[in-house]
Amino acid sequence: MEKKKYEVCLEVLRRFSEAGILDNIILIGSWCLYFYKEYFTGVYFPPSIRTRDMDFLVPLPPHMKKKVDVADLLKDLGFIPEFVSSQGYIRLGHPELIVEFLVPERGRGSDKPFPLPQIGLNAQPLRFLDFLAKNVIEINVGRLRVRLPHPVAFALHKLIITGRRTKREKAEKDRDQALSLLHFVIKHDRPDKIRSVYGSMPKKWRDQIRKRLAESDEKEIISVLSGTARK
Repeated sequence: MEKKKYEVCLEVLRRFSEAGILDNIILIGSWCLYFYKEYFTGVYFPPSIRTRDMDFLVPLPPHMKKKVDVADLLKDLGFIPEFVSSQGYIRLGHPELIVEFLVPERGRGSDKPFPLPQIGLNAQPLRFLDFLAKNVIEINVGRLRVRLPHPVAFALHKLIITGRRTKREKAEKDRDQALSLLHFVIKHDRPDKIRSVYGSMPKKWRDQIRKRLAESDEKEIISVLSGTARK
């Protein structure tokens, strides 16, 4: 991973912490794969990051205790507001990173931005994000406390959305990340956690996950979900 990208990422986290909003948001997306090395203690977890996207989930309702102008907060680092699509989603662009905020999609959904006056921006509503918000861990990144989805939730979420991707390359990337992470959990952490998180999901989601696993001939993971794995 490029050193500059990581340094900018840490500075964003540090400023969010000082502004008092880091405790109220969840870092999601591929950056989690880098920071999971802080969760899997005692074993080597190979960190990996090849993305500029730094996505933050804001659980609903938002719990920010004070208003923070995030665009102004990151302006001197070189972040510039960018409007995405005709709907007017706002993200913050930088040569190294793109900071974007997301919220869980509720009900029938909408393609309109969700206003977040607490941070002076808006967010894109996406399906399945409530699931991530309900399965959160906290890790130490230096002196910072950062909230991430549990690795199992991250992986199962990836398996759900891979079937909804329109771009094959992105779908394959999501699938490979999910399978690699689940195999790591089976080998080094808690396979029972996979079963418990999977069991908490709606049947329709579970069926989609099993379909993805069957397509990839992932017998070991399927056996863990079924409770038939060798101990």
